[in-house]
Amino acid sequence: MDTAKITDSDSPDDIGTKLAGASVLVVDDEPGMRNFLTKILGPRVKRVEQAASPREATQKLDEAHFDLVIVDNVMPEVTGLNWVIEQRRKGFFADTILITAYADLETAITALRAGVSDFVLKPFRANQILSAVERTLDRKYLRRDNVLLRRELHGGAERGPLLGKSEALREVRGMLSKLAPLPTPLLFTGESGTGKELAARQLHDLSDRAEAPFVAVNCAAISPEHMAAELFGTITETGRLKPGLLLLADGGTLFLDEVAQMPGPMQAALLRVLEDQRIRPVGAEREIPLNLRFLFATNADLPAAVSAGHFRADLYHRINVVEITMPPLRERSEDIVELAALFMRQFSTALGMPALELDEETLLKLRRYDWPGNVRELKNMIERSVILGAFPEEFAGQGRVTGSRALETLDLVTQRHILHVLDLCEGNRAEAARRLGVSRKTIDRKMAAWSG
Repeated sequence: MDTAKITDSDSPDDIGTKLAGASVLVVDDEPGMRNFLTKILGPRVKRVEQAASPREATQKLDEAHFDLVIVDNVMPEVTGLNWVIEQRRKGFFADTILITAYADLETAITALRAGVSDFVLKPFRANQILSAVERTLDRKYLRRDNVLLRRELHGGAERGPLLGKSEALREVRGMLSKLAPLPTPLLFTGESGTGKELAARQLHDLSDRAEAPFVAVNCAAISPEHMAAELFGTITETGRLKPGLLLLADGGTLFLDEVAQMPGPMQAALLRVLEDQRIRPVGAEREIPLNLRFLFATNADLPAAVSAGHFRADLYHRINVVEITMPPLRERSEDIVELAALFMRQFSTALGMPALELDEETLLKLRRYDWPGNVRELKNMIERSVILGAFPEEFAGQGRVTGSRALETLDLVTQRHILHVLDLCEGNRAEAARRLGVSRKTIDRKMAAWSG
């Protein structure tokens, strides 16, 4: 049995914060070594567990996911290195630090081939093991962040605040704040372009997972034959794991957009993941435990899809614990001015081109338009207009009144128009709302504001 003289020098407090969210498994047959490592790591990581033997460590790997395993090489049953090799064959993919008193070249080569991330030689001090842990986790998170960043840049991920002062948006933001601390799955519904992904990102940012990854997946953009490997990962010809999006998102939030487009076999696989919080990469023997918050979105009628047999009823009920419906832009026309002004500033700055005047006539036309493509259509129209140097004819104005004066004038025009329609409807607010293409709540809110 190996023994090591361990010098516990002043424990460093300047170790990186990336340790804070990590889970670590310590595998060593010596209680003193296990307790020492637990004492050093415990205050600095999210979770640290002990295993007194390779057999116990194997059981723990089947029960929970670990970001890092620290294993002693010399143990009675089997060497730590041979245990790592065997676990790799079964589907163990956590980063590993090998503790050893002997670092000969043959052992080093074998360890590198087995995927060992680092060595720590006995005897060692507290700052040495902490530095090794930090280096290993830094590399792990850097690999993950690079993959996710390249993916976001390639996919054109939606970012930015969920803008709007309308009552409908205030209600959505209130729901997001209320639900953010909970692990409950959520279903975002609404027309295309209403900001379902933006709302999902805001919920993630409000949660205790904000520092962990947010991974958005468009189910309609992945071919059915590649979806399992894309989501769950796959084992390469060399026996290495190519992690899937679920594993890359571990600890954070997974957002599955256009979930109605998911093929039948993947619906069954997803249901199992939701129930068990475990995945099995394609070609792996072992399932990997997960820690994920699941969010879903669709612009389809899921109950109709269930009735037609295109979507599993059990999966629908599993993901529809709480539903948040994103309002279309035509039902919150009071937000159009703010959104148009924001997009104009953004694209003018990004493209290095002059901003166009949002005058009274243009703003009124923007608010009267139905926007079937919702916020996305408005954003694209503003970008196209900045590039071309003019609004489309249907939105063009005279350019005489701009800025705050335009907004004030627009409010007066809006008031006169609504009151005129109410007169035509003999005061029937429901009928006026129908003719104007807004909600009854919008009419009531406007009338209350004007009478006040």
